[in-house]
Amino acid sequence: MPFADELLGPEVAARLVEAVARIVPGNRLPALRRAADGLAGLSLRERSDLLAGALLADLPGDYAGLDRQFRELLTDPSAQGWLVWPVTEAVTARALVQDPPAITPALHLLAALTPRLTAEFAIRPLLAADLDQCLPIVRSWTGHPDEHVRRLASEGTRAHLPWARKVRPILDQPHCTIPVLDALYRDDSEYVRRSVANHLNDLSRAEPGLVVETAARWLAEPDGNTPRLVRHALRTLVKKGHPEALALLGFRPVPGVTVLGPVLTGATVALGADLPFEVTLENTGAAAANLAVDYVVHHLKANGARTPKVFKLTTCVLAPGERITLSRKHSFRKISTRVYYPGEHLIEVQVNGTAFGRTGFRLLG
Repeated sequence: MPFADELLGPEVAARLVEAVARIVPGNRLPALRRAADGLAGLSLRERSDLLAGALLADLPGDYAGLDRQFRELLTDPSAQGWLVWPVTEAVTARALVQDPPAITPALHLLAALTPRLTAEFAIRPLLAADLDQCLPIVRSWTGHPDEHVRRLASEGTRAHLPWARKVRPILDQPHCTIPVLDALYRDDSEYVRRSVANHLNDLSRAEPGLVVETAARWLAEPDGNTPRLVRHALRTLVKKGHPEALALLGFRPVPGVTVLGPVLTGATVALGADLPFEVTLENTGAAAANLAVDYVVHHLKANGARTPKVFKLTTCVLAPGERITLSRKHSFRKISTRVYYPGEHLIEVQVNGTAFGRTGFRLLG
């Protein structure tokens, strides 16, 4: 991922100052200029928050005034890219301090701003403040001619949107966003459909039954892109070996398949090295077998427990009597997202959600 300085650095902040200065001639924008000079050492979110706060300080007044100013900003073609993030955050912050909160006009302005970057983060405090007021407007975006606005309807309401605050009312009512997804799963835009798949995948953390039910409805009324979208939406459930999700994708239990392995080349592996292994599958049945083959590494934790992580091996169709051997190397190179602890780890194969051949090995520090 790019560094914060590459996305919302001094050059972008200077463009924000210039763009805002053009809509408020005579306003020296002292807070915004100080903020633009004070970004060093801050995270991306911290930079956005600092600039948004400065915008609010330099553009005092009620929400209606800020709305007029930022709609004028929309006439400036240079006002786009990452400088828009703090603008969207300022819109939400000013809307929520009004009495009553200016939720509806803020949503309309965020929809207008989102093609310039995205307002997917900024709409979330509005959703948290009054989900019932927001959802009809969000659902109306699903028919918008601009793909960015349609995507905003799906992406902004995701249960677990990366980088974003959680929206408790959405977490408490996981069914509430399904009408948005139903309206968008056959969208013409891959950009929108990918958001829909990610949104449904988010829901699988807490509501696997809802996710499978929704995916089944979509597969019953598909277009040419629906099978691919559903595969992406069910990816977490498939990794977990969820039987209904696997069956929906055609991977049902196959009693006629035998599994040998994983067979390790050694009982130890050094930190930073690879663990080679092989898995052999044979279809001893009378019908072809459609297989989703994964492997699971049970990593040792600091407290002595183990946590499983699923990795994709392959999908394949084995004809009756067919036999294949899969060879892989699992890396234990150091990565920023996982801490490895020396000691006994486990590895097993997962075929259509069923685990086979759990085998131990020792990771050396």
